[in-house]
Amino acid sequence: MTRIVLELHVQPGAKRTEWAGEHGGRIKVRLAAPPVEGRANEALIEFLAGHYGVPRRNVRIEAGSASRRETVSISKPPQER
Repeated sequence: MTRIVLELHVQPGAKRTEWAGEHGGRIKVRLAAPPVEGRANEALIEFLAGHYGVPRRNVRIEAGSASRRETVSISKPPQER
C-alpha cells in the first residue's frame, strides 16, 4: 500500500473548496465548510479522497485537527495489473 503525507494550511469558510497554492511552506486548501462541529475536517477528507481517488476511510488527519496547520496521510492500494 502506498502512503503519502501532506502538510496543509487549511482555510475554512471560503467561497469554494479548492487548492490555493502554498502558504508558509505548506500546501494551501480552501474549504467552503465552516470550522464548526468538525464540518471543515469532514470537507477536507471528502475533497482529498475525491482528488486522489481513494475511499474516505483511507484519508486520515494525523495532526492538527483543531488547527489550520494539518498533517494528513492518504493510503492508496497498489494498482492491480
